[in-house]
Amino acid sequence: MARTCLIAREEKRHRLYEKYRKQREELKANGDYEELQKLPRDSSVTRLKNRCMFTGRARSYYRKFGVSRLVFREMALRGEIPGVKKSSW
Repeated sequence: MARTCLIAREEKRHRLYEKYRKQREELKANGDYEELQKLPRDSSVTRLKNRCMFTGRARSYYRKFGVSRLVFREMALRGEIPGVKKSSW
């Protein structure tokens, strides 16, 4: 489980991104980079990090399922992900 402060920080970045998204797009389209630099850093899309929805883990994240590899494995073994099963040969 990730520290709760890291999860909260990521949620804050996501809120800032949503708040300034339109303004950022307009400034980029107009080429006004001086005003763009005055916006908060955390409102940039490149500052966002994908995290597992259950554990908050940032590494080895599967975008298609929204979880980390560890949670994905447990869910697959329990049969909670349709169409996914453990392979054996």
